[in-house]
Amino acid sequence: MTQYKEQFLKIALGLLIGFLVFLISQTVFTITQASLLGLIALLVTLWTNEGLPLGVVSLLPIVLFPAFSILTTKETSINYSHPIIYLFLGGFMLAIAVEKTNLHKWMADKMFAIFPSTPRGIIFSLTLTAGLLSSILSNTTTTLLLISIALFLTENAKLKKRFVLSIAYGATVGGILTPIGTPPNLILLGIMQDKGMELIPFLKWVMMVSPLVFLMFFTVAYLLSLGVKDIDIDINSSKKPLDKNQKKVLFLLFALVSLLLVNAQLKPYWDGLGLSEAGILLGVGLLLFAPPFNILDWMQDKAKIPYRIMFLFGAGFSIAKAFSATGLADEFASFLVVITELPPIMIIFSVAILITFTTEITSNTALISIMLPVMYSVCEQTGISTTLFMMVATVCASYAFMLPIATAPNAIAMSSGVVSIKNMARYGLVLNLVGIALIVVIAEYFWKALL
Repeated sequence: MTQYKEQFLKIALGLLIGFLVFLISQTVFTITQASLLGLIALLVTLWTNEGLPLGVVSLLPIVLFPAFSILTTKETSINYSHPIIYLFLGGFMLAIAVEKTNLHKWMADKMFAIFPSTPRGIIFSLTLTAGLLSSILSNTTTTLLLISIALFLTENAKLKKRFVLSIAYGATVGGILTPIGTPPNLILLGIMQDKGMELIPFLKWVMMVSPLVFLMFFTVAYLLSLGVKDIDIDINSSKKPLDKNQKKVLFLLFALVSLLLVNAQLKPYWDGLGLSEAGILLGVGLLLFAPPFNILDWMQDKAKIPYRIMFLFGAGFSIAKAFSATGLADEFASFLVVITELPPIMIIFSVAILITFTTEITSNTALISIMLPVMYSVCEQTGISTTLFMMVATVCASYAFMLPIATAPNAIAMSSGVVSIKNMARYGLVLNLVGIALIVVIAEYFWKALL
């Protein structure tokens, strides 16, 4: 009975917070926009306090958005079949195969032949490995490939949680290191090209963001390693040779990485092969069921696929769609016109805060697609540095560490079952604030001299 009472109170809290946000928001926005903000507050509260199961909360937009005339049922439910969800499905199949064949143990052995095997050393090594891989592969793919290693290394729940978060956060941070690391970077280059602006060369991009990236790597690893110094960890090194099934999965991994690298777009430098990354990962995942691989069995392994995370991303895409459909995204963008009267460093600070915390509840790709053209227009009208402020917005769109709907790596971390939304929000808030402070200082005192 106590359990039901506690759950009821959590749901009641979500309803209360949602209603209060609605009441406050309607003084500024339309009824529809205020309803959307209230519903988002309800969803975020229930995700955070776990008043309802994650998958259940993630399906609520299909019921609530039509009920409040925000989107139709069809407009909402179609977001639950977004291509990135199939990228997840293929990646999860590959991760299940890695774990099923114990290939992750072999991969861990190779990693710790280089890095120290203390808790702090492991956190730093996982953060750096995920970050550097994410600079050339998508952060989604990187996180999926490494997550099994983090879960295998220890049975200590405290360490396991931090290992998983170090991969997720490291992949998110590493995505900005190169122009191809994450979709917002490519969107920025595409818009710059469309507007006839001078593009940022590949090496110049890396030089500009490297100080920010490596300071954030250190911040992530240091924050997650607090309080683990005295925890003992025993890494059991296995020197067994690879068996037949492990070799099959390893072959598919190398083939996948090679194909992704060749397919990667370095616009305007290289157009890639034009293949869908979601199609590539799903195709590799499906090969695991077919000869000559036959690693996975549908009846045995389908239960290991975290469908709740697919529903979670469907909810995220639905929120992004609702932001555009209700005009709320344009209302947020209009805030930029107001802040152009501020000193340049305060404009950078305001843009960083606006983008960082808005992208926690909506797709960073959708957000930056809306915001960059608006920012370009505002900068052109006011004469402030267009490239600088668009660059700040693009980087901040990737720096969302608090909620599982914010980025794909966060969602994958949640799928591991060892990370709660409370933990993610607590660490994520610190990283959001540190990231904002660092980018303001670096943009003002370093990027301005280069752009």
